[in-house]
Amino acid sequence: MVTYRFYSCILSMIILVLSFHESPLHAADTLTANQPLSGNQKLVSQDGKFALGFFQPAGIAAGGSSGKWYIGIWYNKIPVQTVVWVANRGTPIYDPASSNLTISADGNLVLLVKHLKIPVWSSNITNNTVNNSTVAVLLDTGNLVIRQDSNTSSNAIWQSFDHLTDTLLPGCKFGRNKVTGVTKHQISWKEPSDPSPGMFSLQLDLNGANQYTLLWNNSVEYWASGNWTGNSFAGTPEMSASGGDTNNPRYTYQFIDNDQEAYFMYSVKDDALLIRNVVDVLGQSQTWVWVDAVQAWLLYFSGPKSKCSVYGICGAYSKCSEDTVLSCTCLKGFSENPTNRNPGNRTAGCRRNVPLQCGSSDSSKAKDPDRFYMMSGVNQLPDDAQGTNATNINDCESACLNNCSCTAYHFNGTCLLWYSDIVNLRDDIDDVVHNIFIRLAASELPDSRRDKHWLIIGIIIVGLTVVSTGAAILYFLHVRRRIHSIYCADGSLVNFRYSDLQLITRNFTKRLGAGSFGSVFKGTISGATTVAVKRLEGLRQGEKEFRAEVSTIGNIHHINLIQLLGFCCRGSKRLLVYEYMPNGSLDQHLFGKSGPTLSWSTRYHIAMGIAKGLAYLHEGCRDCIMHCDIKPQNILLDASFVPKVADFGLAKLIGHDFSRVLTSMRGTLGYLAPEWLSGQAITSKADVFSYGMMLFEIISGKRNMEHEASTGSPGDFFPLLIAEELPKGEVCTLLDPKLAGDANPKEVDRACKLACWCIQNHPDRRPSMREVVQILEGLKPVEMPPIPRYLQLFGDSED
Repeated sequence: MVTYRFYSCILSMIILVLSFHESPLHAADTLTANQPLSGNQKLVSQDGKFALGFFQPAGIAAGGSSGKWYIGIWYNKIPVQTVVWVANRGTPIYDPASSNLTISADGNLVLLVKHLKIPVWSSNITNNTVNNSTVAVLLDTGNLVIRQDSNTSSNAIWQSFDHLTDTLLPGCKFGRNKVTGVTKHQISWKEPSDPSPGMFSLQLDLNGANQYTLLWNNSVEYWASGNWTGNSFAGTPEMSASGGDTNNPRYTYQFIDNDQEAYFMYSVKDDALLIRNVVDVLGQSQTWVWVDAVQAWLLYFSGPKSKCSVYGICGAYSKCSEDTVLSCTCLKGFSENPTNRNPGNRTAGCRRNVPLQCGSSDSSKAKDPDRFYMMSGVNQLPDDAQGTNATNINDCESACLNNCSCTAYHFNGTCLLWYSDIVNLRDDIDDVVHNIFIRLAASELPDSRRDKHWLIIGIIIVGLTVVSTGAAILYFLHVRRRIHSIYCADGSLVNFRYSDLQLITRNFTKRLGAGSFGSVFKGTISGATTVAVKRLEGLRQGEKEFRAEVSTIGNIHHINLIQLLGFCCRGSKRLLVYEYMPNGSLDQHLFGKSGPTLSWSTRYHIAMGIAKGLAYLHEGCRDCIMHCDIKPQNILLDASFVPKVADFGLAKLIGHDFSRVLTSMRGTLGYLAPEWLSGQAITSKADVFSYGMMLFEIISGKRNMEHEASTGSPGDFFPLLIAEELPKGEVCTLLDPKLAGDANPKEVDRACKLACWCIQNHPDRRPSMREVVQILEGLKPVEMPPIPRYLQLFGDSED
């Protein structure tokens, strides 16, 4: 019996020790410099209501693959993950085990990641008296506070309640400090799976009224709570001072306005009651209450009541309606923007199916001017209208039609014109009869005059048909045979006859341009769909191998890769049929002598889109596909300037015969990775190098060698100029002069550093294209790059 008890005691001790190792949780609510938080450790408030630690948003944890982790505070006792505060909401980390939350030597609470020299996130306390006993404590209210010592009565020198994310908890003062001028904001998450700051925010009215306002993009006010009446806000009677029950209130609201501050606060009388106010990802201010009986959050209040009242909820050129659920419908002539990130969020709106013809250099298009589509039942006219002196609807239409920037007009005794995207259109209010006329390309609308013209022609044709029935039947059978000669291969790509491609390209007469592997021609299918036909030259593959490779490339689909529609393989003839890109290639916009200047925002989104396309080729496909010829000429732009990487299949089509690629790359000075010349193995990092060199050109608006050519000095090679100016913080001076300095300095600095990392001598020092995307999105920090050795030698050659 003694032996049994002895071993039982030993076994219990072993289990106890193992439990500490398997569940390394902080038992306390306090964080110190000597006891950082890492991995699956967490702080738990004294009563266990709240926890702080590393988490993944529910949308990611449920099966997403982003690998992003954040430091946050959540309810600890309920089964539904409900995060109420996020520290590093714009800078996620990717490995909690190699990261830790700790108190730094200067008394700040910081999130550190191994191998990074600076914190990913910091409390940024200034004028702090450094104290070795500084601690961070998670309170029962859900407030994380930093104190100079562990004494619970000491004042907080920093608290999470002063740095709200999307949630307002009971006991938090929400308003403005009149002494410091600091106003608190609730800012929505971007997506349910992305806590980075979204487009919607709630704050105290900046005009001085005692009410709260919801804003879109921190600029457009679209909802207000109404002024505080002493018992509630005028527009939200649900939020009364007694909490809806004057006899036994479980929670109360109050609004305080004095010389020091103005703020709103709600308090809970019953500690068992869980209640929170959130600015939702779709722009509503919502109050939720946890109901144990159903183990779920129930919505208690939302404002505005109608989701269609949220500014930009459906994005541009989309109509909002709401019965039981929100519905966004693209206007005639528009289709959903592919940048809408999930089915429940349509804030990216819609984009044109066909570009406007106004200002087009194509003379055939100029003969068919833009027209207008009338949308009726609009409950409110869009913002930013500009009035004109037109006195009738015809003059109003002409005023819009004669200005290529005008997107819509309205006439009701007064002529109003819009020169920006049309948002906030809705048809869910029956008693509104506003009409607005939306500008579209002529091909998107029927033309009554043209209809009459074709009616007459139709009558003539019918008459001729009666006279020459036999000839018509023969012609019909001929056309039918031609249609049936086009069939689908592998269920997706169209296998064209060579004669078909001759027909749709008018015997290859409309040449769009030429590349390393042949010429490209414009064609039209069925009289409506425009395509680009690339006639390949010098490929040595047999027909069987060519068809196999084309089939593989045809199954690769990504918004930033040009879509292959079909092919032709007849004898020695090899042709590829692609979707047509109306805005041509990137080099035409960067280096062309005429045409509009690409804004910095457009350039940055183009750079990001190219990176996403290449990342998909390198890591998203079953086999890694290297492009081998990244340059502005091979980046095409659609009607909305979304970039498409072109010729991405040619490296695969020519197999391992890289000599032609090498030769063609030498023909375009400035994009060739060093390993092509040194005999090293060629990997996807060669594409990264070419991308970096192209990124320099996107920044400068010139070919890299043009700087040297204009001065005759090797020291004016643009990548070298950037590398030398980066440590000085002067890169904005090297920005394309056509931008006149109109650019986001942080994005310019980030892009310049990234470009320098991409062109490092050794491939291992270059980032992957997936990392390039993360850096451009601001999800991964980028350090100061070293000057590549060959650039140093390039500069030294000037001496």
